[in-house]
Amino acid sequence: MNLLDFEEPIGVLLEQLQKVEQVEKESNVDMSKAKEDLQVQIDNKRKEIAEGLTPWQRVQLSRHPDRPYTLSYIEAITKGSFIELHGDRGVKDDKAMIGGFGNVDGKTVMFIGQQKGVNTKMRQFRNFGMANPEGYRKALRLMRLAEKFNKPIVTLIDTPGAFPGLEAEERGQGEAIARNLFEMFRIKVPIICIVIGEGASGGALGIGIGDNIAMLENSWYSVISPENCSTILWRSWEYKQTAAEALKLTSSDMKKNGLIDTIIKEPLGGAHVCPKKTFTSVKTHIKKQIKLLSNIETDELLNNRIAKFEKIGVFNE
Repeated sequence: MNLLDFEEPIGVLLEQLQKVEQVEKESNVDMSKAKEDLQVQIDNKRKEIAEGLTPWQRVQLSRHPDRPYTLSYIEAITKGSFIELHGDRGVKDDKAMIGGFGNVDGKTVMFIGQQKGVNTKMRQFRNFGMANPEGYRKALRLMRLAEKFNKPIVTLIDTPGAFPGLEAEERGQGEAIARNLFEMFRIKVPIICIVIGEGASGGALGIGIGDNIAMLENSWYSVISPENCSTILWRSWEYKQTAAEALKLTSSDMKKNGLIDTIIKEPLGGAHVCPKKTFTSVKTHIKKQIKLLSNIETDELLNNRIAKFEKIGVFNE
């Protein structure tokens, strides 16, 4: 297991547990009591670390190399029934943005999300989860397809931002994202948005307009990453921790400020510690929201969606 710098105390205990298991295997001596004690220590240490996590540490957890990505969630939730659909019918198929129909316990759902890739080769293939304009146009095409067949939409957000390259700007990156924002307010089926990792800038917002906005506990959602914010304000990445504090980008901050509706709890230590438990929590949330939103008349659904975002930023002194 890959451990972050603040998780080193857990690593020491895991090494001890591994040694005990090895001794038990080699000597054929029952070491169950020692293993149980060490597991309790590991759980307590994870709980202690989780309770004191800083915003920057949560950003680090959201980027953990073992953290599950969009395709892992979709495959687990749909139990292998997912059928991926490709292309924007204009330029090409953007591998950073995936989408298609899947079956969730008898209910057909359109899944759309960014995919980062699980190793160096796949990250390059997926452009590190940074979609081009054709990726957002593909997402919109699939949303309209879901609307045509009256199927709910689930978007899984996990991106460091839209691709900032010159060719993306030449093909209309800003217009593609703006078009999605405009059109998603008018899609006549329920839209459930879940930030599962990084939710950076317009790259995340381009598939982030919905009836219920949720975040996994250790994900983040902001107009800019802490590193880039630090670079702009202090001309250095050294102040990224200060920037993370100031940006109020954690799930608890976003919930407190009324920018999201739900926080989905993660297993102790993060989603990567027990992916199956995380998948179950996300699936439960999706099923609950589909049931609630499907009972709302279309006009009311759209009016509620618009009202939700109109309230953002409004306050009384």
